[in-house]
Amino acid sequence: MTIVAVLLYPGFTALDAVGPYEVLARLPDTRVVFVGRQAGAVVADTGALTMVAERAMDELREPDVVVIPGGLQGSFAAAADAGYVDWVRTAHVTSTWTTSVCTGALMLGAAGILRGQTATTHWAAKDYLARYGATYVSERVVENDRVMTAAGVSAGIDMGLRLAAHLAGPALAGAVQLSIEYDPQPPYAAGSLGTASPQTVRLAVDLMRTETLP
Repeated sequence: MTIVAVLLYPGFTALDAVGPYEVLARLPDTRVVFVGRQAGAVVADTGALTMVAERAMDELREPDVVVIPGGLQGSFAAAADAGYVDWVRTAHVTSTWTTSVCTGALMLGAAGILRGQTATTHWAAKDYLARYGATYVSERVVENDRVMTAAGVSAGIDMGLRLAAHLAGPALAGAVQLSIEYDPQPPYAAGSLGTASPQTVRLAVDLMRTETLP
């Protein structure tokens, strides 16, 4: 049985956690467990959604796969919290894969896992990776040995499918992709800094100002 631990902390972004879950929970002989500082409710970054951590993170210190979601202000606070960082560092020692989505990469950086590596994160936080000795690259998913980082939010689904291929093979990963009908056809060419207009970038920054980066 492959155990996947998805860490929930106050202010996480829901799709960062749920995107990989929707992929990995469909793999045979795989169990996804949401963990938190304690078992119980954890409020996402919007304040309008609550998810439940099934177990305290200290009860699951050696998962096979670690998934760290992002969450702008929430992830910065978590990356400065020794309890969360120590758990990530300890879990990484024995994990098969240690991964992050969006600004969850900052927690991997704080744990020393990204030093000397290339990595990705949300475009609004890309300059912060250098603080942890990592080099930002503008890619959807970045793999280094047994560490995988994904760009912002929706990229967690792409990362989940990459993980699925490593864990269960490309054929099954493709079947999971079809089962969730993941066939992106966005209505606007605005999904990355490379395609968005300057006006769209300004509007996006304004939208995120309620969670101002430190």
